Amino acid sequence: MKKLSVFLVSILFSLLCITPIFATKGVGIATGTITVDEDLMSGMNYNLPSITIMNTGDETTTYGVDVAYHQNQAQHLIPKDWLKLSPSTFVLEAGKSQVVDIKLELPISEVVPGDYFCYLEGFPKQETTAGETSIGIAAAAKLYFTIAPSNIFQGIYYKIISIWQEFYPWSLITAIILLLAIIIAVFKKLFKIELNIKRKTNTTKK
Repeated sequence: MKKLSVFLVSILFSLLCITPIFATKGVGIATGTITVDEDLMSGMNYNLPSITIMNTGDETTTYGVDVAYHQNQAQHLIPKDWLKLSPSTFVLEAGKSQVVDIKLELPISEVVPGDYFCYLEGFPKQETTAGETSIGIAAAAKLYFTIAPSNIFQGIYYKIISIWQEFYPWSLITAIILLLAIIIAVFKKLFKIELNIKRKTNTTKK
């Protein structure tokens, strides 16, 4: 009986010492705060510093990136459609990381000048019967910038400048082609006018 008791106690002790192993999901972010020092202009596109999302769990996980806010923040909210996050969804193995590029596209008009803020959140997702959804944990970087006062004409000007810079040198090549096409069209028109004048002059002499 004593040996049986000792055997049962040893089994119980062994069971207590065994730690169950479960797969865990986790997320980390390498960037704490992004602060744009210069005042931004409506109509412009800006490539902001990227953020790095890390899989801190021990299993391969699908991640998403999105914009979030805190309640009653003093700064203006950064509308989600101003920010292009690429990629916005991706899969990471345990211990791996993903760089997410951030592009800010400010509209031409209806932009309130002042200070703006939002969180850039990275979070693991899980599949459900209704599709993918967040599982409730996230890591976030803070984004701050200031928009300078401007009018719609300045917005149009800066939008043109922004498109020119984004597509350079193709924007320059396109502009040169258009300029050459205009010069050729004007030259042809002048040449036709000159021929018509000469023909009329020759007809009058006869």
